[in-house]
Amino acid sequence: MTQFEEPGKFQMLDSLRISATGLLAQKFRMNIIAQNLANVNTTRYRRKDVVFAAFKGFHPFLRSVKAEGVGVLGVIEDRSGYKLVYDPHHPDANSKGYVEMPNIDPVVEMVNMITASRAYEANLVAISVAKSMALKAVEI
Repeated sequence: MTQFEEPGKFQMLDSLRISATGLLAQKFRMNIIAQNLANVNTTRYRRKDVVFAAFKGFHPFLRSVKAEGVGVLGVIEDRSGYKLVYDPHHPDANSKGYVEMPNIDPVVEMVNMITASRAYEANLVAISVAKSMALKAVEI
């Protein structure tokens, strides 16, 4: 700790670190959503969703960086029932001719993708503002 740092005070770089964790979390979420969309017609696939958690301390991905922010707590599978589609010629059809298709709604996934994209953009804007504030502070 330098002579200019006070314990418990918000440091300029903290905002950058917090936004960076948000970028990582939303990127991970977008990858899971893309995986769901890619498997919309794949039998025996269950929709996945990301669970976030706030943290204070070392970031799970950036292990050497001590910061506050958000991290991925885990990926969970949606345990709701499969969609039954009648296709007796499908290799995965049951004795009654129905195939269990994933419980993925492409419209819901696209809304989730847009939401994650907007959150990603918001973190980018926060980083840009923090950067311009730091540059203005240097000018003073």
